Amino acid sequence: MDKVLNFKQGSTPLLISMPHAGLRLTPAVAAGLIPEAQSLPDTDWHIPTLYDFAAELGASTLAAEYSRFVIDLNRPSDDKPLYAGATTGLFPATLFDGVPLFSEGKEPSKEERATYLEQIWTPYHQTLQRELARLKAEFGYALLFDAHSIRSVIPHLFDGKLPDFNLGTFNGAACDPGLASQLEAICAAHPQYSHVLNGRFKGGHITRHYGNPAQAIHAVQLELGQCTYMEEFEPFRYRADLAEPTRRVLMELLKSMLGWGCRQYAK
Repeated sequence: MDKVLNFKQGSTPLLISMPHAGLRLTPAVAAGLIPEAQSLPDTDWHIPTLYDFAAELGASTLAAEYSRFVIDLNRPSDDKPLYAGATTGLFPATLFDGVPLFSEGKEPSKEERATYLEQIWTPYHQTLQRELARLKAEFGYALLFDAHSIRSVIPHLFDGKLPDFNLGTFNGAACDPGLASQLEAICAAHPQYSHVLNGRFKGGHITRHYGNPAQAIHAVQLELGQCTYMEEFEPFRYRADLAEPTRRVLMELLKSMLGWGCRQYAK
């Protein structure tokens, strides 16, 4: 495999993970996708651009290079389902709309998928784990923000229109409840956006696996409605006029996390 991730080390206890930002495909996946999937509609579009202020905050960033259609970095390696009902797995078989992702008989082989697990999924998680360990060793705690986005209306996955800001802490198991309440309050202070805590999206594998408040590692997932910063349908155009107000809220959320950690773990 060529480059499989983009990692930049920061200077504060915050790591921003972007596991679904990738656009690259392997030859086997590219050859098998149905025409409707070739534009990669289920991508977390423009997430690195949306969070490009991370360096100003001193945050570390970790972003995927390969598409979730190759392998989903926010699923466990044993592919155990994270949600009841409709969802997608480690090796997605359907689009979010429930349509088969690959033409019949053109799915990547088991051998190819084993390579994706070894050469794409594993390096991402090794990097994530190492960076959290470094932050914990240097600061005494670590903050993980798992950044996602999704089309705001997908009847196959959820009813009606998704709230704009969907915070997930695995029902409080992945981060301190005080931090979660603080983030929720920031969202509430911007009534032009709807929000929910632990609604349809409670946090995927990354939030659930790495968040461990008892060990001073606090993880939060944000599933952001794409209508807040882009056009949700092809060509998936970034809309700066929509994005700038949204980015200000994102900046507040991340600054709040850093401030909370500083107060909570002040020596």
